[in-house]
Amino acid sequence: MAARVQRLSRSMLKTLRDDPADAETLSHKLLVRAGYVRRAAAGLWIWLPLGKQVLENVTRVVREEMDAIGAQEVLLPALLPKEPYEQSGRYEEYGDLLFRLKDRKGGDYLLGPTHEEIFTQVVKDQCASYKDLPVRVYQIQTKYRDEARPRSGILRGREFTMKDSYSFDVSDEALEESYRLHRQAYQRIFERLGLDHRIVSAVSGSMGGSASEEFLAPAAAGEDTYVHCPACGYAANTEAMTTVVPPVDGAGHPAVEDLDTPDTPTIETLAEHLGVPASATLKNLLVKVTEPSADGKAAEIVAVGVPGDREVDLGKLAEYLAPAEVELVTADDFTDRPDLVRGYVGPQGGMAGKAFRYLADPRVAPGTSWVTGANKPDTHARNVVCGRDFEVDQYLDVVVVEPGDPCPRCGEGIVLDRAIEIGHIFQLGRKYADTFELDVLGRDGKPVRVTMGSYGIGVSRAVAALAEQTADDQGLCWPREVAPADVHVVAAGKAAQTELALEVAEQLGAAGVRVLVDDRAGVSPGVKFTDAELLGVPTILVAGRRTKEGVVEVKDRRTGEREELPVAEAVARLAARV
Repeated sequence: MAARVQRLSRSMLKTLRDDPADAETLSHKLLVRAGYVRRAAAGLWIWLPLGKQVLENVTRVVREEMDAIGAQEVLLPALLPKEPYEQSGRYEEYGDLLFRLKDRKGGDYLLGPTHEEIFTQVVKDQCASYKDLPVRVYQIQTKYRDEARPRSGILRGREFTMKDSYSFDVSDEALEESYRLHRQAYQRIFERLGLDHRIVSAVSGSMGGSASEEFLAPAAAGEDTYVHCPACGYAANTEAMTTVVPPVDGAGHPAVEDLDTPDTPTIETLAEHLGVPASATLKNLLVKVTEPSADGKAAEIVAVGVPGDREVDLGKLAEYLAPAEVELVTADDFTDRPDLVRGYVGPQGGMAGKAFRYLADPRVAPGTSWVTGANKPDTHARNVVCGRDFEVDQYLDVVVVEPGDPCPRCGEGIVLDRAIEIGHIFQLGRKYADTFELDVLGRDGKPVRVTMGSYGIGVSRAVAALAEQTADDQGLCWPREVAPADVHVVAAGKAAQTELALEVAEQLGAAGVRVLVDDRAGVSPGVKFTDAELLGVPTILVAGRRTKEGVVEVKDRRTGEREELPVAEAVARLAARV
């Protein structure tokens, strides 16, 4: 089948020599410079012809692999009524991330950030019996989130293309099978796209459910940090990393002793004053936690205990306490709380569980002894033992993970790396089925509550991730599966060279090779060669100095290898390669 031949002389393409002033990431710089995308407004991007082709190629791969596992494609509206999201509680949970609007009659709507609620309603309408399940449905559609700081080009925008799919099953075992099929499909998708990726354990967050894994593309521009263990292969998002603490013998500790510690309101000043390491101190971070249904009630004060040499990961804490809002206390919050002494708070003496709910990192284990605030001005306490002098209401992994922390699987030191999240899969369970009472008749004729899975791929984000991973000093360098063309034919400039370039391009197109041919008049060979490197098509073919002999130069964009070949041989080789 003949393939398309695109002539640059007839294409809407404008490349730039310099990086955009506001661009920070490699993909942002190169996609704009190469004329693949242009900015419309903060977080909103125009996909120009070549960029749209790359986006469609990624979409095609995703669609083919979803179809291969029996998933059915649908298309839901992006403009949605608020009622289903109110029913699930996510209308409030999403907070400022939601684009909210009213129609001319005053009805409330939102632009869909994700579609669990609507898919659940669709399946409830369409499926009545266990015989109708399993159902696996997906869509490839634009999503909307009102990012406070859209940045990094198409990596974090307010509008983006996403594939979201959902499975509906009658049992947990069947859900596990749907989850396995999606997991394997994702692996095939990212392998076909040429994306180096890692599968890591993750937290479910506002999505709810149990099992959750992320697909991450390692890249310096990544906004996600993940841990991995070189010794055993363990990998997890930092938010999902767990801490394993060996048992501690708490017997034999001396009694609590108050210490006069003036002018030591910080861990650093305290450790220096007492001559102890910061790791021997107990830091108690106070936060305010407000539940979505508080209706004007005062926020709850919660203390988070961690070793003094560690920092609390507020993102982790917010994930654990979601949908409640979490914020740090301020000086004003101490005004009406004489029991809370700023800079000298400790959990002992009945404070934990009474003055505040006490959460702690697993390192604050029963039997461990600490130096901490004595709940008196200018005073700290020594020999404060967990389990003897205070109790922990709940243990949470909330410290900022650091390189060298012990692997929860084998105990060896972990490594931290940056990555771009390109996919996320969840075993949702019955969260949304319960909300919308999604039941089908079981084999025994009795209602059975359906269980669900949710699976997302950032389609437009995958384009940026590919650019980040494959680009070099000269420009973009697309894998063939997603490139806008298979071969970029360059006419060096003279009339005979342009004539040969067009002839070769037509022969390649007739042989089924997708071709981009630079036949622009009045453009210097140097600019054409620079653009060919910048655009990143896998193979560059040049009609140059040996045009009269019918010989062209073929260059591999990725490796830089060059070879001069007669036209017929070059066409045959490239057609066979494609």
